[in-house]
Amino acid sequence: MFAKLPLTALRGFESAARLGSFKAAAQELNVSPAAISHQIKSLETFLGVQLFERSSQNVRLSAAGERLHPHVHRALLDLQHGLQMLSPTCAAQSLTVSTTPAFASLWLIPRLGDFHRLHPEIDIRLHSSNDVIDLRRDASIDLAIRALFAPDPHLFEQPLLDEYFGVYSRPDWQPPTAGSPIELIDVPWLSGANVAVDWPAWCVKAGTLTWLDNARLRRYDEEQHALQAAIAGHGLVLASNVLVAEAVARGQLIDYRPEVRLEGARYTVVCVPGRERQVEIRAFSEWLLGLNGG
Repeated sequence: MFAKLPLTALRGFESAARLGSFKAAAQELNVSPAAISHQIKSLETFLGVQLFERSSQNVRLSAAGERLHPHVHRALLDLQHGLQMLSPTCAAQSLTVSTTPAFASLWLIPRLGDFHRLHPEIDIRLHSSNDVIDLRRDASIDLAIRALFAPDPHLFEQPLLDEYFGVYSRPDWQPPTAGSPIELIDVPWLSGANVAVDWPAWCVKAGTLTWLDNARLRRYDEEQHALQAAIAGHGLVLASNVLVAEAVARGQLIDYRPEVRLEGARYTVVCVPGRERQVEIRAFSEWLLGLNGG
């Protein structure tokens, strides 16, 4: 049934397509670049189509290669997963989850102990970065949690949390007296269509533009640092309802003017299509969605 499948060539193709380089594929598979080139040519001959567009500078997938790659990637992942389940050295399965440092520290990690109790056999490894990882090229990442403004047609997606931005303060915060400056904690945020979420936008909506005439801005580059400053009493913070949820639940911060909101993104669980069927990914995704009643 599978006698004619060119498995070696398919493995070489998948690696080269994911890494975008014959040389990188050769290093990953511990063969020569010439061997990868030969495998790709033999696969192209077998299929009767060109899988890569070659130039003196680089190689890139052709339209046919783009169509083939997700199928081969998915098939090899399923095969690898099946082998791991039978291996006695893999009794504890690992799952690598990618997300931003802010979401990891402020939302995911405080809740992760519950998953460990429910699934002690699954080892969660967190990959935190503000860079968007190409899941179709980096097979070391099993799934990601991202704030998306538009669907990615190349990934399997499950909505997790809707985001908006509001202003939060300590419960004992008091407005400044007339003529005194107001302390505002400032951090870069993005909303839909790359529109900045900032104090001027919130003040326009809240009818408090006069605040900006006499404001002391405390600026931070990282969301988690801005929230820590607000908890410490350094002023009001304009923040994501998702990232501030734990501090609100603990009573460290409260929603100031909850009726005034700026639109945000949607936090979504994403993976390469087909990987959602894997036991560990399904267990983790179902746990995440269950936290939000999904």
